[in-house]
Amino acid sequence: MSNTNDHPMTISEKIFSKASGKTVKAGDFVLANIDRAMTHDITGPLAVDGFYDIMRDKEEKKVWDPSKIVIVFDHQVPADSLNASANHIMLRKFAKEQGILNYDVYEGVCHQVMPEMGHVRPGDLIVGSDSHTCAYGSLGAFSTGVGSTDMAAVFASGKLWFRVPETIRFEANGKLPKHVYSKDLILHMIGDVGAEGARYMAAEYAGSAIEGLTMSERMTISNMAIEMGGKAGIIEADKTTEAYLKERIPDYEFDPYWQSDEDAEYAEFHVSHRWHVLTTWTM
Repeated sequence: MSNTNDHPMTISEKIFSKASGKTVKAGDFVLANIDRAMTHDITGPLAVDGFYDIMRDKEEKKVWDPSKIVIVFDHQVPADSLNASANHIMLRKFAKEQGILNYDVYEGVCHQVMPEMGHVRPGDLIVGSDSHTCAYGSLGAFSTGVGSTDMAAVFASGKLWFRVPETIRFEANGKLPKHVYSKDLILHMIGDVGAEGARYMAAEYAGSAIEGLTMSERMTISNMAIEMGGKAGIIEADKTTEAYLKERIPDYEFDPYWQSDEDAEYAEFHVSHRWHVLTTWTM
């Protein structure tokens, strides 16, 4: 895929352009097609109730595409109450009726299961009814948490409204010294901007320190974008991403398009919507 647009684009703008079927830029409102939706045993039941409420006048109450929905049991496993057990039963029944893939008890944490089982690809637009869904941005996807009501709408239509977010860029250079880990790095970045410093922005992480991280370390970085108020936390796909995905998706072909253009426009939260913020971690 190539960029035929005149102006340089961030990876987020590229993903939303693909998802909405038109060229968009930060600040635009779009009705976007969802590539993958994830829900779990806490937020899933409310989403299912909402889905059936939306579909109550429809003769056939089917989700838009069962192959693009994943259910993971991980928050109350094993069920620690009668209510939790009832939620599991309800979701198992829903998954079976709809033909949805359900990772039942002891399969793993949802934010690990999704990438490890090949449900995340660069350029995807992914929503999950959990705030830390931004973790999947570690593979070059735009992935964000939504509420159960939004998830119900996704179940029914496969679409969701978004304002294309501006991007706040963090660049970390050098090599992490002994006993300094990816969690320390992201906490340092959050400390630089504050708990709301990236509110409704896509946090984009780059630089030699990021490039040197393993996929699990990158997941730690992207996972915590929400702790600075971010809508998503994205790391551009590279050879490390490619190797990780080829182990899980045999037919995967790396597409270098899913990276921000060299002259893409970035925003700086505290000063201006037109400034490029550069947070450098020098070792």
